[in-house]
Amino acid sequence: MTKLTRTSAPWLYPLPPVLVSCEHNGRANIITLAWAGVACSDPAIISVGIRPQRYSYDIIKQSGEFVVNIPKASQVELVDFCGNVSGREVDKFARCGFTAQPGQFVKAPLIAECPVNLECKVVQVLALGSHELFLGEILSVHYDGQYAANQRFDLSQADALVYGLNGYYRLGEALGRHGQWIREER
Repeated sequence: MTKLTRTSAPWLYPLPPVLVSCEHNGRANIITLAWAGVACSDPAIISVGIRPQRYSYDIIKQSGEFVVNIPKASQVELVDFCGNVSGREVDKFARCGFTAQPGQFVKAPLIAECPVNLECKVVQVLALGSHELFLGEILSVHYDGQYAANQRFDLSQADALVYGLNGYYRLGEALGRHGQWIREER
């Protein structure tokens, strides 16, 4: 098998494109980020990479909090819009028809139309180069009951959206559960 080589690039895929909402001094905004992921499970910490030039960067830096909203694939046009238009010029909540829902622990609004919302408090910021990595402790998880089965979130019903190599995709079929094949061998 022949492998092709190219220069260094962030080719980790697929990634969940998330809508990060933030608010400080009455200024609310939404930024689309694909540079997001779980950094720790105990305590629950999520990471988001943001360029300092982005409008939401200063809002999150000043407020010390944000909400990670996980959108549906059917919202892909709104996700793309929020990532390509600056909140300096457009009220993205109004333009996208999103409902700003109050959180329990942070002032940043949840996006009611997203199936999952993670309220986060910034615990550390790392300067990495083009982006700064915000580490946020997840204070509360909210999920829409229509995506629940047996009191658990059912990803197969959530119309999950993924991003990779400059494209958006709908998540496909479930293949199994974590540890399933180990249990079957015993």
